[in-house]
Amino acid sequence: QSGPRQTPDADPRHVYHNVAVAIDPARTLFNGAPALLCTAIDALMLSPGQRVLHLGTGLGYYTAILAACVGPTGHVAGLEIDADLHARARENLAAMPWVEMRASGTLAAGEMFDAILINAGVTHPQPDWLDALTPGGRIVLPLTVAMPQMGPIGKGLLLAATGTDDPRVFSLRIVAFVAIYSAIGLRDDAVNGELGRALQKAPYPPLKRLRRDAHDADASCWLHTPGGCLSLS
Repeated sequence: QSGPRQTPDADPRHVYHNVAVAIDPARTLFNGAPALLCTAIDALMLSPGQRVLHLGTGLGYYTAILAACVGPTGHVAGLEIDADLHARARENLAAMPWVEMRASGTLAAGEMFDAILINAGVTHPQPDWLDALTPGGRIVLPLTVAMPQMGPIGKGLLLAATGTDDPRVFSLRIVAFVAIYSAIGLRDDAVNGELGRALQKAPYPPLKRLRRDAHDADASCWLHTPGGCLSLS
């Protein structure tokens, strides 16, 4: 059926099903597909005591899951620039003092995280995200193409990158195909076009590495971006 449906009551068990829960029906804004977000969280390989960055918390449902994974000895920084969602997430997460909600997407100089979850579609990884990962740290992000006919939703690949001994190189793999809301202020129109063309040529590329070193494009480069090259070798 089209349009949101009301649950028969406010029992939280309803959100444990693999259904999208409406946040703001007027904006067609919902909490995200549980199967997709849980797959993304699983790809972060979290352990108790770790530090996690969650960009795009919404109302904080998945932020709470991240916080449960790292436990009270860990730390979760939740970033949400929508003022209403930010305020509601802070209220929802008040019982978890190891969660810090922020209204800005800017990271503090020198802060480090073991894992980062980007919960909105971007055209490329931001350099400061990669700089903020500890050695061996993991980042999961949706790399998506946005088109006017799709409205706020972009489509593309959910990627998982893991740091290596070389800070200029991350191992890279595709986690899943994805359709997700496009991030605000974190997209590049030129890269959006390049990404679209790359996906048309190879919709499921055998990506191996995210390279941050300066190099000339060659046959192994699937996509060059301001945040690094997505390489097939």
